[in-house]
Amino acid sequence: MTAIAADSRSVELAISGMTCASCAARIEKKLNKLDGVTATVNFATEKASVSFPAAVSPEDLISVVERTGYTAALPVPPAQEAGPAPEPDEMAGLRQRLLVSLVLALPVVVLAMAPALQFRNWQWLSLALAAPVAVWGAWPFHRAALVNARHRAATMDTLVSVGVTAAFAWSLYALFFTAAGMPGMRMSFTLLAEHAGTAGIYLDAAAGVTVLILLGRYFEVRAKRRSGAALRALAALGAKDAAVFRDGRETRVPVEQLAVGDLFVVRPGESIAADGVVESGSSAVDTSMLTGEPVPAEVTAGDQVTGGCVNASGRLVVRATRVGASTELARITRLVEDAQNGKAPVQRLADRVSAVFVPVVIVIALATLAAWLAAGQGPGAAFTAAVAVLIIACPCAMGLATPTAILVGTGRGAQLGILIKGPQVLESTRTIDTIVLDKTGTVTSGQMALAEVVPAPGEDSDEILRLAGAAEDPSGHPIAAAIAVGARRRLGAELPDAEEFSSYHGLGITAAIGGHAVAVGRAAWLETEWAQRVPAELAARAAQAEAAGQTAVFAGWDGRTRGVLVVADTVKPTSAEAITRLRGMGLRPVLLTGDNERAARAVASTVGIDEVIAGVLPAGKAAAVKELQAAGRVVVMAGDGVNDAAALAQADLGLAMGTGTDAAIEAADLTLVRGDLRAVPDAILLSRRTLATIKGNLFWAFAYNAAAVPLAALGFLSPLIAGAAMAFSSVFVVTNSLRLRRFQPAVAAGGRRYRRRDRLKRDGGDGRLEAIWHGGRTEPAGG
Repeated sequence: MTAIAADSRSVELAISGMTCASCAARIEKKLNKLDGVTATVNFATEKASVSFPAAVSPEDLISVVERTGYTAALPVPPAQEAGPAPEPDEMAGLRQRLLVSLVLALPVVVLAMAPALQFRNWQWLSLALAAPVAVWGAWPFHRAALVNARHRAATMDTLVSVGVTAAFAWSLYALFFTAAGMPGMRMSFTLLAEHAGTAGIYLDAAAGVTVLILLGRYFEVRAKRRSGAALRALAALGAKDAAVFRDGRETRVPVEQLAVGDLFVVRPGESIAADGVVESGSSAVDTSMLTGEPVPAEVTAGDQVTGGCVNASGRLVVRATRVGASTELARITRLVEDAQNGKAPVQRLADRVSAVFVPVVIVIALATLAAWLAAGQGPGAAFTAAVAVLIIACPCAMGLATPTAILVGTGRGAQLGILIKGPQVLESTRTIDTIVLDKTGTVTSGQMALAEVVPAPGEDSDEILRLAGAAEDPSGHPIAAAIAVGARRRLGAELPDAEEFSSYHGLGITAAIGGHAVAVGRAAWLETEWAQRVPAELAARAAQAEAAGQTAVFAGWDGRTRGVLVVADTVKPTSAEAITRLRGMGLRPVLLTGDNERAARAVASTVGIDEVIAGVLPAGKAAAVKELQAAGRVVVMAGDGVNDAAALAQADLGLAMGTGTDAAIEAADLTLVRGDLRAVPDAILLSRRTLATIKGNLFWAFAYNAAAVPLAALGFLSPLIAGAAMAFSSVFVVTNSLRLRRFQPAVAAGGRRYRRRDRLKRDGGDGRLEAIWHGGRTEPAGG
């Protein structure tokens, strides 16, 4: 890893004018020649991520890019962006150039391919139609080739420009100085160079190749825009304004003016303007845009909400806690951008090849021309083979192979709540064989909850819940809170008020409720202090619960123990299913916890884990991971707490649950925004598929050139067919990467297989989210 000075700054430049990977390689090389500068240029995203010392200014970086023959600009501040981005001029200009060239070139190609249509002096009509295409239509390639030539460089545009110019120039020579210009000349179309005549003209190649490459460039640009659509959609989720309470009045202000501590209103259908805490109101909030989870989350006063999520039903008043660049949505967007601008190790080979590929191809084309002439095949055949070599050898596919797959894969991951920190993470997922899971907060919910109420013979469990919950309600202890919350949920009603409440540290509590003297606490304390004998049945059930790592609390009143309440850190309902899927992927699960062996084994057996490392202190978690690595295992660690940060950094692949702490998220390579453990196999599978797509793209790009260049040099391809094949190669690579947009997590909440089509329809300010399930059930966000 390159060391960066403490005073180093970073900037992201938008680069214009790149047409292939060799362009990106040249810009990167020039920027890295500056003292203290570390730059990475991404052809697919058309951005350069640059770290530079204080002695270098952003203007110096832009100047270097411009001297290399391209243009660069600093990013536009978010405050200056307004509304949806219009279609860039590049697309509109390219479309116009393509359509005009297509209309002019089509008759030229048809006349060349169909001798029966060749009327007297047809070749001069072809020249009139082909000349604008070869000059104006191909001007972007000629211009780029001239700029590159001034800088003693060559790119894909050089190959295209030289090929088109050579075909057009040869045709002019043949028309004016050979029999090709004579009235009544006929020419037959051939795919093989050896059949090309000395009097042939190549206007069809000059015009047809230009149109085919413009067509490929158009589809390539459009596909690249589609591949970045996920990130643009993520960035567009944030609200543009907010209704803020100021001076006792509700005022709508731009979201940039929102400050920490401001109270703002979120009405049904609106996006939440910033991260905050609900002060009043209750609603269902759609969090799928950030978590990928289609089930809305119910929130009420005191609950946290995240900016960018959509309020589905009720009116909320929220106090802002994080605004602007500090929000969760902004952090996620930055993580995805960093991942997309980085380079995977497998891309380095493609970059090195692309940097030297064009000069090598020019040498091969000249050698082809000389070899055919030396073999006595004639200048027409030699020229045809040489031009075909120039046209077909395009390094574009190699340059697009890796960044487009990363662009689509990381963007799709962001939609599903899976954040991949960098391209190098993809390589790690290929070799992992062991997954270490933190227990609390990862496999379990991390919060105490009422698991069971066991009444003594003849007692009513609802009455036990009502009185014990009311007695525990004033206490701030986690166990007491779990009992009170569980009582409210199960009874579906408010609890009675407790009077004369008293707490006995480590033993229990007492309170007067509805004329009853209620005591809740340890069995021995009830028996010795309150003379309440504990029935044998309750004592046995309490012992059983404690053996499973749970906590048992006894409740009694009026001189008798009435029941036992079991409280536990409950296993997440989806954890067992996630473990099954991880095993199916060839991973060995290991449960790692600081809890005691008995409690850890109970949780492990519930979810299907055989290997347990228990009683580990926070400082020892990293050591436990290191021991597994020393045994030859390649480890992925999943955790959520501060005490997991060192282990996440030590593991070959760190995976943080997004419901956890900032320290854990910072130390991890992958972050899951939702707390569902099933997102872990989803994240690994998406990473592996992205890596497989990259390798498939690179194989196609290398194999295409390895096979196509010799075929062209041997005369088996005409320039026209070579142009079509070259354009297809780039479009194929980008389209193959776009298949990652269809990646779906295996299951939805509750275990149902589903496909999501999440889109926010803004009709008159109303926002609705549709979750479309297999089986035909459609649920609007407010339903």
